[in-house]
Amino acid sequence: MKNYIEYIPIFTTFFSVYFFKEIFSHYQYRKTTYLLWWSLGVLTFGLGTLAESFNILIGWSIPNVRYWYIVGALLGGFPLAQGSVYLLMKKRFADISSIIIVALIITASLFVILTPVSVPDNFDFKLTGKVFEWKWVRYFSPFINIYSFLFLVGGAIYSAVKYYRQGIKEAPFKGNIFIAIGGLLPGIGGSFTRAGYVEVLYVTEFIGLVLIYYGYRIIKLDKIIK
Repeated sequence: MKNYIEYIPIFTTFFSVYFFKEIFSHYQYRKTTYLLWWSLGVLTFGLGTLAESFNILIGWSIPNVRYWYIVGALLGGFPLAQGSVYLLMKKRFADISSIIIVALIITASLFVILTPVSVPDNFDFKLTGKVFEWKWVRYFSPFINIYSFLFLVGGAIYSAVKYYRQGIKEAPFKGNIFIAIGGLLPGIGGSFTRAGYVEVLYVTEFIGLVLIYYGYRIIKLDKIIK
């Protein structure tokens, strides 16, 4: 019998579509680089949960595992984090870091596509990179995820502290706090996935995306009102 928690990625995927439509419209209006990256980040988030939805609705397959690992474990929160880099850092640093991390992701993705897959006995048919025979392929994701964590969560915390010190304790401060917590949760879920508890990731992804959206809305509406 299916665990109901395994169906959560379906709702997360639909919510990410809604979020993407709103933030991409915002980008089309403002035409800023950071909003473009944030739009790509929400899209990538939805593509990752779409793979999880396929797994529960259609069943486990090698192509879907490769696809899930690329959009989830490798891309993950990088586009969202890179949006924060373009917002907070100098453009030169943002451009160079984009080239380096994107090149790393492309390289790692090629290895994910090429690695043989070995299904062990008593396999539970959950999404995991443990089935890759080239075990070193999984060493790419921690570097990318640490970078993403530092600039997505760290960037939101930095912005919140900056606004707090300026005496701005309403929308910008609160919005960035929600974004920081929302960005942290999927990373926590990913740690549980490595331990074999992928259902924790499904829950933290959904809650994390909702919190990021809520934080984004607080900041966006405040700027519109002002």
